[in-house]
Amino acid sequence: MKQSTLGLILVLALGVGLGAWGSKWWAEREAKSAAKPAMTSASTDAPAKVTVEARAVQQVSMPRGVSAVGTLRSEDSVVLRPEITGRITEINFSEGGKVKKGQVLIRLDDSVTKAQLQQAQANLSLANSQYRRAIELGKQGFISKQARDESASQLKVQQAAAALAQANLDKTVILAPFDGLIGLRNVSVGDYVSPGAELVPIESIDPLKVDFRIPEQYLGQVKEGSKLALSFDALPGQAREGVVGAISPLVEVGGRSILLRADVPNADDKLRPGMFARVRLQFSDELVTVVPETALVPAGEEQYVYRIEDGKAKRVVVKVGQRRGGIVEIQDGLRAGDQVVVSGLQKVRDGDPVEVLPPSSPPASS
Repeated sequence: MKQSTLGLILVLALGVGLGAWGSKWWAEREAKSAAKPAMTSASTDAPAKVTVEARAVQQVSMPRGVSAVGTLRSEDSVVLRPEITGRITEINFSEGGKVKKGQVLIRLDDSVTKAQLQQAQANLSLANSQYRRAIELGKQGFISKQARDESASQLKVQQAAAALAQANLDKTVILAPFDGLIGLRNVSVGDYVSPGAELVPIESIDPLKVDFRIPEQYLGQVKEGSKLALSFDALPGQAREGVVGAISPLVEVGGRSILLRADVPNADDKLRPGMFARVRLQFSDELVTVVPETALVPAGEEQYVYRIEDGKAKRVVVKVGQRRGGIVEIQDGLRAGDQVVVSGLQKVRDGDPVEVLPPSSPPASS
């Protein structure tokens, strides 16, 4: 009897345990079944939109031109040198001062050349008298034609000797060949100089000239008379305007560039030959397509932007041109009216859906 009762109790306990386990298993199964559709639904939802700020591609009038660097040079430049041997007796200028064309700068000792001229003039006077006498005697038949010819030849020799003596005397005076600034002298009074010795440089500095090179592709846009703007690192604020005066007929093969020379006014004498100059050669204005600089993303040697198409960001490689005042010329890849991302670029990938902030909203972080 006791054994039957104990067996019944065991059977009942086992049944209760199986029932509890079955209920738990069924509940978990139902929960998993309910969660599976929810997960499937979530996985089919569209990706979250990236918030960005965009701007329309515009067309603006932009000045065309090319920048270069150049060197100032004198209109005229020379180092004065004597043509004859002599001792310096006078120096009639102040170093670094202005001189006028024809001004006497240096005198050499002329005592010898004056004596040579006097001798030559005396010989010339004698030869002239002998020639006149030979002509009279020839008319009377007292001398031959050969004697008259010899007398005429001697007269010409003495005329040449007198002219040479006068030229040597003139060369003892060294004059300024043009208006300009005189440099630092290399000689002093009393120095004995030979032909070709360096005495002092002189530079004509108003106007000056500037030599610079531009790429050959701009050759068709520049001509004599084209205007340019100049600035100088050594003289901040000293902007000048110049005019192209000459264009080299040759293109430099190595760099594919062409040499230009322009005239630069220098009435205040502040500019100096040899100075470094920055040159901006201006052409006519042109209507170009532009985007804000903030729209550009560099990738190696390329530049690209994100153009918004059908609510998505599309990566577009562009060819850029001039940059000016926060905008960049786009030479290829975009058209006026296209929308490009200008803020939030670090969050955008090619093909991402985007939400464009309205103009009144603060720009997204970039």
